[in-house]
Order: sequence, then structure tokens, then C-alpha cells
Amino acid sequence: MDLHYEIQGQGEPIVLLHGGGADSRAWQFVAPQLAKNYQVITFDGRGAGKSPPLLEAANFVEDLKNLLEYFNIKQAVLVGHSIGGQIATDFALAYPNRVSKLVLIAPGLSGSQPSPDVEEWFERVRKAAPDAEKMTQLALDHPVHNVVMSSPQQELVVAITRHNIERSFEWKTFEMLWAQPPTIERLSEIQTKTLFIIGTEDMKDNLHTAKLFKQVPNIRFAWIDGADHTPILTHPDEVSSLILNFLSK
Repeated sequence: MDLHYEIQGQGEPIVLLHGGGADSRAWQFVAPQLAKNYQVITFDGRGAGKSPPLLEAANFVEDLKNLLEYFNIKQAVLVGHSIGGQIATDFALAYPNRVSKLVLIAPGLSGSQPSPDVEEWFERVRKAAPDAEKMTQLALDHPVHNVVMSSPQQELVVAITRHNIERSFEWKTFEMLWAQPPTIERLSEIQTKTLFIIGTEDMKDNLHTAKLFKQVPNIRFAWIDGADHTPILTHPDEVSSLILNFLSK
């Protein structure tokens, strides 16, 4: 196991998967609340935080499988935010018996295509390389971050984003391996009991993804009023309460 991880609490294992451009620090307000009743594992995905850079095509699903095997965990609750939710969903399809419950917070979706607006935003960020300061500014200068950038966690978000942009300069590749066939074509096959959490102020792409997830047979939805794409930082108490309530039933 070459990924950086931390463990809090005892009990049934919960693995928290952070979003893109972030690392496990994004869970610092949610993890301690879950750890009162569960064993909570947070880790930095490959290329992020304190974990090794991407030196070859990333297979985040297999990284997660290796993490579970390292801790000899046969089955866990998966909680994924953004791209972390995409990884968790792909994993639940690939290894359904390894996932007891699935919590997706504004998740990505394998096989979905970003809107032209989002593509243009990403391109503006890429063109600013290698100016990490400018890239950070552009990455956070989008309506999807309006709430968190007006919150007490603004400084933390900026620090996390800048750190992980700088980490990306160490990567040898940006290739990432996702589920085939794409998960967008297989949502109805997900049998794991699922909770889908999303903020009312998230961007249109993610609100559309929420509609697609209605195909999952055993899913419930929870909307966080006034939250953008990062409710785990702006509304951690509400997120934690939703997760704990879901797991208790």
C-alpha cells in the first residue's frame, strides 16, 4: 500500500473518497462525526495529497480494492464525493459484494460528457499552466464554487486546490481507466443500497447526473439547500447526519 491514509474510530468500516483537485483534508469536518460510530478510513488518491504521482494510467477502482485488501476488509461502506463518487460507483459495479452501502455526494459518472461550459472552464485552467496561482484562481472562479468561496472554508479550499494543482506537475500521464462498458449505461444494474446527496446550488451537469441516477433500483435522494458542489465543507453537519441516518436503517 503506497497511498497515504488515516484511520479514525472503530466498528464497521467506512471508506471516504475525495473529489478531483482535492485530497483527504476535504473530509476533516465529516470524518470525525462518522468516527464516533464507525471505523473511518480516509486516503489520498493516487496523484493527490501525500500519495505518489501518476506515473502510468490510473486505475482508481483497483487502488481502492488494494486498499481494502491491505486492511483485510471484506466489505465496507463507500462514501464518495465528486470523482470519488464516480470511483465508488464503478467499484460497486465491479465488486458488488465488497460494498455494504453506497453514499454518493455530487458524484461524477463514467461515460458522461461535460457540457461546453465546463469544457471551456477546464481549458482556461489548463492554459494557465504552469502558473499554479493563476490555475488555482481560475479553477475556483466558477459558480459551482460560489458558496464554498464565500464560506469560512475559503482559505482551506484555496490551499487544497493549489497543493493538488502543484502535485499534478509531477504526473507523467493524465490517463485514467474507467469502467467498460461505461457506468452511465449500467446504472440500473447497481444493486447496492444507495444514498445520493447533492446541493441545490451545484452546476447543471451534476443536477443532470442526479436525474440519471434515478435508474438505480434502491436509491434515495437528499438535497442540501444552499449548498454548491462542496457540501462536505460548507454543510458537514448536515452531510454527516444524512449519512448516519442512512446507515442506521
